[in-house]
Amino acid sequence: MIFAGCDVGSLTVKAVLMDEERIIASEIIRIAGTADESARTVMRLALQKAGLESEAITSCCSTGYGRMAVPFAGINRSEISCHALGAFWQNNSIRTLIDIGGQDCKVIEIDGTGAPRQFAMNDKCAAGTGRCLEILAKTSGIGLENLGPLSLKAKKSAHISNKCSIFMELELLQHIYVKTDRSIMARGICEAVAKRVMGLAATISVKPSIAITGGVSKNSGVVRELELLLGHQFIKLNEDPQIAGAIGAAIFAQKSAEGRL
Repeated sequence: MIFAGCDVGSLTVKAVLMDEERIIASEIIRIAGTADESARTVMRLALQKAGLESEAITSCCSTGYGRMAVPFAGINRSEISCHALGAFWQNNSIRTLIDIGGQDCKVIEIDGTGAPRQFAMNDKCAAGTGRCLEILAKTSGIGLENLGPLSLKAKKSAHISNKCSIFMELELLQHIYVKTDRSIMARGICEAVAKRVMGLAATISVKPSIAITGGVSKNSGVVRELELLLGHQFIKLNEDPQIAGAIGAAIFAQKSAEGRL
């Protein structure tokens, strides 16, 4: 049997196809057009990778902001539950998960079954999200793809203390005006985003082992700053951390098909 997970986020859409034991295909694309169009596209691409037709899917679960817009999903689950389960499936020692997406950030405490016990979520401000990184990377002229690697070269960081992304940008403009070194600015940006995330982490019980998922988990600068602030290194996941939510959704699809929900 084949089980599918489709995670429709604010900036990207992810699809995962699994059998009873392993991932057989996955795909990530940027949102284009409507949520349902993007969901259809990403699932079609994943099916092509696996050499399968849509009829092969036994059950599909959707998650993410656009989960209600996925026309081929039989069930849906929250991104908090799906990211928690998707990370736990890869390493069952994980007890805290930091998920940083395009428009929000979540810190989730996970129990011994992969279910969320409690969580803190920033969904009212762009600070501490992928969108914040994109804005600051563009303003600095560094570019998002260069931000992490460049920040790793700096021994100190530019001071960016504001908790609002708009005022963070104004602080960054001042650094540009006084010609602060680009690597120092890059580290300042990564550190500022990490500190916003840590503000959420302080509101729940953060326990090792700790993992990170979402698109921002691929930014080496933010990852380093978070590890320094937490005093722990993140558990390395076996799969692309950006598809953790879709993995969790596919596992929920399997549970549903087997009558375990």
